[in-house]
Amino acid sequence: MNQITKIDIITRPSKVEELKVALNEIGITGMTFSHVLGCGQQKGKTEYYRGSKVSIDLLPKSRIEVVVCEVPVEDVVETAKKVLKTGEIGDGKIFIYPVENVIKIRTGEEGVDAL
Repeated sequence: MNQITKIDIITRPSKVEELKVALNEIGITGMTFSHVLGCGQQKGKTEYYRGSKVSIDLLPKSRIEVVVCEVPVEDVVETAKKVLKTGEIGDGKIFIYPVENVIKIRTGEEGVDAL
């Protein structure tokens, strides 16, 4: 069985549409997208609410999950880096995980066939 890999990309919400188009161009046909909150080097920001100082340390981010087998992981990573890199803090992170198995609930197919 070919190696199945999950790639999680955490980035700015404003970059999601551009990333989706670029991933489609390299053959990624399915992905899961979610709105998440996170913090890193940015450390959030301080705002005033009704005259009181409030620390906002969880910033809105977008998480794109892609599971690949046929498309090389390196192609996905390079595409994401090219689209998302601005050189500013907050560009995001890419996490890569091996996937043990995939099962399509509707048909019972497993492995690559389930993708």
